[in-house]
Amino acid sequence: MGIVKINDELHEEVRKASAVMVRSINAQAEFWMKIGMLAEANPTLSFTDIVREQLKQADVDVEGQTRATG
Repeated sequence: MGIVKINDELHEEVRKASAVMVRSINAQAEFWMKIGMLAEANPTLSFTDIVREQLKQADVDVEGQTRATG
């Protein structure tokens, strides 16, 4: 584990987003970093596509939930 230095303004945005997303500040920052890394590696995928693919890789039944709520 390491320390990542970010400016105060970005830290405040992470703090606010973490409250909305019910994550710790560190978990929110880690989520944004992971999504950013995946977006750079897969520039043709949308945010939704990236998240859907990550859920599938974690064996979350995304399609079943869509059918159950639709």
